[in-house]
Amino acid sequence: MAAPKPDPRELRPAPINRVIGPIQRFMQIEAASGVVLLVCSVAALVAANIPALAEPFHDFWEFSLGFNVGDFRFEKSLHFWVNDGLMTVFFFVVGLEIKREMMTGELRTVKQAALPVIAAVGGMLVPAGVYLAFGHTGAAGKGWGVPMATDIAFVVGVMAAFGKRVPFGLKIFLLSLAIADDMGAVIVIAVAYTEHVNLGWLGLAATALAMCVLMNQLGVRAVFAYVVFGAVTWLAMYQSQVHPTIAGVLLGLLTPHRAWLSRDTLRLALDDVTGRMDSKNPDEEMNPADVTVLRYASREAVAPLQRLEDHLHPWVGFVIMPVFALANAGVAVKPDSLAHPVSLAVAAGLIVGKPLGIVLFAWLAVQLKLATLPTGVNWRMMLAAGFLGGIGFTMSLFIGELAFDGETALLADAKTGILLGSFVAAVVGAGLLWWGTGTGARGRETGDRRQGTGKSG
Repeated sequence: MAAPKPDPRELRPAPINRVIGPIQRFMQIEAASGVVLLVCSVAALVAANIPALAEPFHDFWEFSLGFNVGDFRFEKSLHFWVNDGLMTVFFFVVGLEIKREMMTGELRTVKQAALPVIAAVGGMLVPAGVYLAFGHTGAAGKGWGVPMATDIAFVVGVMAAFGKRVPFGLKIFLLSLAIADDMGAVIVIAVAYTEHVNLGWLGLAATALAMCVLMNQLGVRAVFAYVVFGAVTWLAMYQSQVHPTIAGVLLGLLTPHRAWLSRDTLRLALDDVTGRMDSKNPDEEMNPADVTVLRYASREAVAPLQRLEDHLHPWVGFVIMPVFALANAGVAVKPDSLAHPVSLAVAAGLIVGKPLGIVLFAWLAVQLKLATLPTGVNWRMMLAAGFLGGIGFTMSLFIGELAFDGETALLADAKTGILLGSFVAAVVGAGLLWWGTGTGARGRETGDRRQGTGKSG
């Protein structure tokens, strides 16, 4: 007796899964990659603080790599290729995530975006203000952008340790806040840490970006063509004095969020091929042309944005960010550097400024009825979220490299402050999260009932 055919409706995912599914996959990758990132960070710290390893470790990242095209020679250190090359892919994925959230995610409407965006603004302005309150001037004064960032990989890693005790609404809030935070960081990098712009090269970058848009409109689907024009954009951005990672963000934002083929077209293609398969001898091999049609239809029925994000996100989480940590987290920690004004200013920005800005601005948004707390979230959890937002690390290290370019001593002090501030913020945030979620279901239900009142849970 033949087995009954499955009901196609049972194979079709529920509409809510289209929203929750990508978020869950994102968080699973971020949680696991956070562990790898931590291991690589510790390894870099150990190597930088063991005399026998410190110099070889530093020399390794200064090894030169480059290429020649005629009389044009482009040669840079391995450290440059990590920070300005590999991190462009990281920022490309950031651009994809920003666009996804703005098109189909938590930032697609003003009402949904209000709380995380307003909290993110507070989480950027207040830390910068705390840093500047230390009265830094000259080269040291450029570091105000360092404590503005949030490292979502470590944040998700901390939340993962609490499992299902963390309300889904809090996870969504922190993910959305991190996306908004990344948008702010990109603006800071493009505006505050870009000086003398070469308009000729910038025009070439704009032309290359326009070619990417035109190719998409014409239906060009060859990935290599976009890689070529993306590389031209990157090089032109670098030559224009705009940080080349901005090219990654722009290319991510230009990536189409709609599939080239509709579901109906995919269904017709599947029906056409399966109809020919059913009419043939079961022992007869598949027609290569049918396989090609199926491959094309299945690929183009998924939006390029989603396809690229799914493919690149694991590479970013498990390769690019850990390599970046190896290249940048290696700082020789000295007792006197912990008390240096730059270290203290960065640490204070992350430990005090971040939670104060996030929670205060979120509280104001709720009080002014611009937003409500997410379902299942109370103010104790929001305070924990504020401290978790103080885990700057990856983006803070990146901005620190820009802010203190050429200032080796100040950069080392800033890195010390980043490591200290991120560690304290993670420990305090985890403790508050345990406190906020440790009261069990009754405590969370109480927080649910009070979510729109602005009262402490």
